[in-house]
Amino acid sequence: MPAYINDIGKAAGLLRQSERIMVIGCSGGGKSTLSRKLSRGLDLPYFSMDKEFFWLPGWIKRSKDEERRLITDVVGTERWLMDGTGPSTFDLRVPRTQLVIWVRMPRWLCLWGVCERAFFHFGKTRPDMASGCLERVPDREFLTYIWTFEKRFAPLVIDGLDRHGPEVPVFQLKSRRDVNHLLDLLGAPA
Repeated sequence: MPAYINDIGKAAGLLRQSERIMVIGCSGGGKSTLSRKLSRGLDLPYFSMDKEFFWLPGWIKRSKDEERRLITDVVGTERWLMDGTGPSTFDLRVPRTQLVIWVRMPRWLCLWGVCERAFFHFGKTRPDMASGCLERVPDREFLTYIWTFEKRFAPLVIDGLDRHGPEVPVFQLKSRRDVNHLLDLLGAPA
């Protein structure tokens, strides 16, 4: 069982002290937006897994070997905030992480977030995506991934956190109100 924290005040205190933070969660839940705000508020270098590690221009997937090498280089440094779930790299990231923030929104909110993102960024590259990866309308496979995330993928996240960092604190944000409250406690703009 991961080392869950249930007190938002304690989580805010740990965030202020942490120099290596992972922000994870289902697509569309707001993890990238939160990560950018936390990065600015905590003055930590921000790394989007999609932008820096996973994708090359034009939606070309980077090789797994190169992806893992790039992640290893970043997690070996002393200060970072990394946005992205990717349990296949938990063996690299979790042992070096001091705190995990799990943006665990309801699936309807994640679906809304992805649709809203597609509407506002359609045909353009989002700030947290590799250049040349133009936003497109979400396909059925991606929507199914979001719809089934809690049932199919959350258990993999839990297992990976437990296996690679059972002592690493994990704080879950389950509503926009929780996110805004945490940002308020940190004095970061919501």
